[in-house]
Amino acid sequence: MASNYYIGRDPEEILGNSPRFFYGVRRNEDGELFLVRSDMITDTTDIIDVNAPGTPSETFEDFEEGVDYFEGIRTDHQIEFDNLKYPQYRWDDRSLFYYVDSEGRFTVRINKGYTYPPGTSGA
Repeated sequence: MASNYYIGRDPEEILGNSPRFFYGVRRNEDGELFLVRSDMITDTTDIIDVNAPGTPSETFEDFEEGVDYFEGIRTDHQIEFDNLKYPQYRWDDRSLFYYVDSEGRFTVRINKGYTYPPGTSGA
């Protein structure tokens, strides 16, 4: 069935049964929070490394397109697999915009963008 809302191949034909958006969350050694958001249809040049190089026993091997993963951080706040770059990630069909609000809460907007205040990074 043809649609009037895109040009080229049908998005369902490109992705199959996989959700369109990938979201990955990680912290660095300084505690800074990083979020990667990739649109699997429009961001065709994005490369997302799931694992960093390292010892094979510390590598996450169960990555599956379309399957969410939230178990990468143990109850003692340690990362389950040292090489796993995003110890929590999800796939979604909706366009989600995650941000930290003015009160320090991790917040999400659905299908509505967010303008970051001056002096903060939105990239």
